[in-house]
Amino acid sequence: RNVSFLLASLGMVSGFASPSIPKAFKKNGSKISSVISSSSLSMADFDEVRVDLSDGRDYPIYIGGKFDEEEASKMLRSHITGSRALLITNDRIDSLYLEKYEKLLNMNEDGKDIKIDTLVLPDGEEKKTMDVLGLILDKALELGLDRKVTFIALGGGVIGDMVGFASAIYQRGVNFIQIPTTVMAMVDSSVGGKTGVNHPLGKNMVGAFHQPECVFIDIDTLNTLPDRELQSGISEIIKYGLIRDAKFFEWQEENMKGMLDRDTETFRYAIKRSCENKAEVVKEDELEAGVRATLNLGHTFGHAIENGSGYGTYLHGEAVGIGIAMAATMSAKMKWIEPEMVQRIYDILHAANLPTELPPDSPMSTETFLKLMSVDKKVANGQLRLILLKGALGNCVFTGEFDEDAMRETIEEFVAECAGEQLLKTA
Repeated sequence: RNVSFLLASLGMVSGFASPSIPKAFKKNGSKISSVISSSSLSMADFDEVRVDLSDGRDYPIYIGGKFDEEEASKMLRSHITGSRALLITNDRIDSLYLEKYEKLLNMNEDGKDIKIDTLVLPDGEEKKTMDVLGLILDKALELGLDRKVTFIALGGGVIGDMVGFASAIYQRGVNFIQIPTTVMAMVDSSVGGKTGVNHPLGKNMVGAFHQPECVFIDIDTLNTLPDRELQSGISEIIKYGLIRDAKFFEWQEENMKGMLDRDTETFRYAIKRSCENKAEVVKEDELEAGVRATLNLGHTFGHAIENGSGYGTYLHGEAVGIGIAMAATMSAKMKWIEPEMVQRIYDILHAANLPTELPPDSPMSTETFLKLMSVDKKVANGQLRLILLKGALGNCVFTGEFDEDAMRETIEEFVAECAGEQLLKTA
């Protein structure tokens, strides 16, 4: 529905099969004949991707499955420099993995005496607040933890972001470790040092850059991840292919089923290649002064959807999926990408079971979008800047020089049948 105006104007389609999935964007057969094969990947004990930073702050990302307990323990404990650690998770993860990681962290084959304390927080994007963050600081102070403590985040992006931010501000900064348990966290939020919490007026508006000591990714934790959350995380994998890695995008077109089926080798490659892309960008632009902003393809639209719909209504990756569709639509309106590229983007989003449009009961309106986007973190000197696709697959721009009419038209098309927009028209 949302793309009908665009494609009709470009002469690409004249009719639609259903109100939710335009005929032109129904999944087509494979277009790629020569791509990387997941079956050719090596299944060594684990992969290691390094995030190269200045001042000796490099750190490893360990990626594997079926880790030997002693090996995993040594890996994690080697990044704890003091004698205390606070392991923090949420009330969905604690029954699954808290005991396991307590055991690993308490193994002292290395001869170091490390006391491990734990804290369980409430789960959910709507809990990513200053109040819940305060629970971490309260616990640390109650335990008398000093500046040599290491905070350990066990969970998805919400836990990782909050624990990272708490470690950035507790006693002006302590070490922390990321143990991500969702696709979203594994391929994106656990890497690169972005930390923070939400504010009622904007997502992730309160935070800091604070790099972890290491990221430990056990792919086996994906076995307990609900389908919806797994699919949500794939939106960030798709993003890397669109903005900078065309071959990776082509690989995804061929291997999406393997990811949805949780094939270990397929996912291991997807996570590793995503982390390599993220690490390369962070090395070049750690504090998001330029190229790192391109990692936010679809996020300006997506963050507005998350906030305007009420935190928790959409998973982050679901909102980003719609945001990517909007960015692609807007890019095509400005003739920056070909209609065929928009087709491929919608195809892969649908293949990943990600939403590409807003439902009729959505409270979103053009006014809501514009208001929330105006306070996006990428606004500079009052000017909104967007990440848009331009040129061949794997290319994008971060710019404030775009056609505002194209942006407004895109938003209007996506909210045309939303309850929020209809309410404004009848007011």
